[in-house]
Amino acid sequence: MTAPSKVSRASHAGVSPARSRGTRRFPVSDGAPVEVVEDGPSLAGRLTALAALLTIRPTLAIGSHVPRLPWPFGLVDFVARVMRPAPGTVRATISLPNCTAQLVRAGGVLPADGNHSVILYMHGGAFLTCGAHTHGRLVTALSRYSDSPVLVVNYRMIPKHSVGSALDDCYDAYKWLRLKGYDPDQIVLAGDSAGGYLALALAEKLQLEGELPAAMVAMSPLFEIDNETRSNHPNIRTDAMFPPKAFDALTELIEAAAERHIVDGKPEEVYEPLDHIEPGLPRTLIHVSGSEVLVSDARKAAHMLAAAGVPVELRVWPGQMHVFQLATPAVSEATRSLRQIGDYIREATW
Repeated sequence: MTAPSKVSRASHAGVSPARSRGTRRFPVSDGAPVEVVEDGPSLAGRLTALAALLTIRPTLAIGSHVPRLPWPFGLVDFVARVMRPAPGTVRATISLPNCTAQLVRAGGVLPADGNHSVILYMHGGAFLTCGAHTHGRLVTALSRYSDSPVLVVNYRMIPKHSVGSALDDCYDAYKWLRLKGYDPDQIVLAGDSAGGYLALALAEKLQLEGELPAAMVAMSPLFEIDNETRSNHPNIRTDAMFPPKAFDALTELIEAAAERHIVDGKPEEVYEPLDHIEPGLPRTLIHVSGSEVLVSDARKAAHMLAAAGVPVELRVWPGQMHVFQLATPAVSEATRSLRQIGDYIREATW
């Protein structure tokens, strides 16, 4: 990925300066993350994890052995269009320079007028698949519990495009919100799985421009492309969704896409957000299953962010599947997690 670089102020033409706001009191970091282990899974949580083990994991196991076949990745979000939105949900399609985004607000949430909080959401799907439709129920619940509209970016995906292109699309979505009238301290960056990577990389890119969003939230985040730390975690063999080879196959696809994307006459570099953590990043909340292999990414990032002075709270949910929040409202823990995230966002953007 192309490393975030400083952008001249001319690139922000048309973006209004931040309005004067009262000083917000943030939690103080003592150099270590706050980690909370939640209760064990309910019956519904166990059944959902079992369903993933019996269906998604075998499918990914096949795909991870032949990752470069022309798999119909876009079909997943297309099929998800049949899912009816929750009653009262309002959706609008937003055009960005190279992709679209969907502005979602739950019933009773005020429109995105630049006067209140807003969430910029980067969906998961291994940079390969999913979109605003697969994550429709999740982001609607997040909108309801945070009392905020949610802008979901349908960013460009591999293997056709690079991860750097996806980051550029998320940056364009952030600029759209700023042009809409939102100040940085009204905007929360959020994402699940690969979207966690994009949220952290975007926060680092914005930091170089002097922009500090109100907070960052990540669910079951993939925070690094390199697979060495992850492959040595004990959950690599028992994850309900991902077979061991899946992350090696993903790294292969990401690197191949980066090689094809030429930046300044050279192939795009694969960007590692954990190599660029600096003091001054947004306060961060991470929710992750204690049974998935990406708990490795979550704990590693939490400790690195906290060591840099960033207030970090990590909540670990034993026995759940990857991004179990997608199972709301069927799984009570998914709903409870999203309520906690909503409360965190409300507090960060009051």
